[in-house]
Amino acid sequence: MPQSDTFEIFLGTAPGLEPYLLSEVKAAGFNAPKAIGGGVLIQGSWTDVWRANLSLRGASKVLARIGEFRAFHLAQLDKRARRFPWNEILMPGHMVKVEVVTNRKSKIYHAGAAIERIERAIAEEFGAEIASSMEEAEILIKTRIDDNNVRFSVDTSGVGLHKRGYKQAMGKAPLRETMAALLLRGCGYTGNEPVLDPMCGSGTILIEAAEIAQNKLAGRNRAFAFEKLATYDAQAVQALRQAWKSQDSPYRFYGSDRNVKVIGFAQENAQRAGVDTLCHFTPTPLIKLKRPEGPAGLVMVNPPYGARIGKKKDLFALYRSFGDVMRREFTGWRVGMVTSDNGLAQATELPWRPTDAPIAHGGLRVTLFQTDILE
Repeated sequence: MPQSDTFEIFLGTAPGLEPYLLSEVKAAGFNAPKAIGGGVLIQGSWTDVWRANLSLRGASKVLARIGEFRAFHLAQLDKRARRFPWNEILMPGHMVKVEVVTNRKSKIYHAGAAIERIERAIAEEFGAEIASSMEEAEILIKTRIDDNNVRFSVDTSGVGLHKRGYKQAMGKAPLRETMAALLLRGCGYTGNEPVLDPMCGSGTILIEAAEIAQNKLAGRNRAFAFEKLATYDAQAVQALRQAWKSQDSPYRFYGSDRNVKVIGFAQENAQRAGVDTLCHFTPTPLIKLKRPEGPAGLVMVNPPYGARIGKKKDLFALYRSFGDVMRREFTGWRVGMVTSDNGLAQATELPWRPTDAPIAHGGLRVTLFQTDILE
């Protein structure tokens, strides 16, 4: 697969976040974006693969679709997997693992047997060493067998793209950076206003907001699986990094939490991300929260839901207090809130707009609630 070839690239996200990721992908100028279940499809080259990994804030994974063939039984799968041009994608010396998803619409419906055949073909024909587990693997080949069509994709990201490289300390039930970025986008945030999070935990929402405001490159502090592929061009990727233009921001980002320990985590994470001069964290209880000086902006909060932290019945008072503080202190601001429980959202008595589809989040289904400007 020459580097100039155009092929399908799948940008993964949590179900329910696809419209927000589609918005980001369109704004970034990628070719032919289309939302599908669990992500967005684009058409592009390896340069687009590298740029997507480096720059997209909402994508959790970038999968490059590297080829496909028909196979109606395991012997045919084995034969055609041996003929596949693995040398165009894989580099010697890296641990490879194969993952297979299949279904009863295909004559090959036993995923374990398919994995065995494909991994053996890669090992015997290309000479790759097969990893004993997903954790050990450096390169993951994701295989989908549907209606007897075998489609190969390579995971070009490696560890999830939510791992930006700055978060070393976190509180309970942390929000992933990729999800935080898309929730901010879902609230219309573009980096041109302050953001406040009164239950900020380890600071994820505010750090993402500050990075967006400064147009920082999302993947600037991490490595990627694509660096271990035969298609990798180190000079071209370095050129992408160097061409990226960050900017100064006049806005400030305010975080508070009653937990003094997580405030320290947030400050450390912001410092590692290089946005500590924009972020201000204080151990302030919700009922003592005051509107910061300066222009109005967005209040964005991911409060406890009751499913993991505390008991739900004890949270109604917290949500009511949040609503009271918003109405009292934050006239002129917008509010965005994520929760798994509509009853808790309604306890705020805030004027919520109609909601979008629920979002998959760590085994839960959460909803993004948002207001217009509070009057």
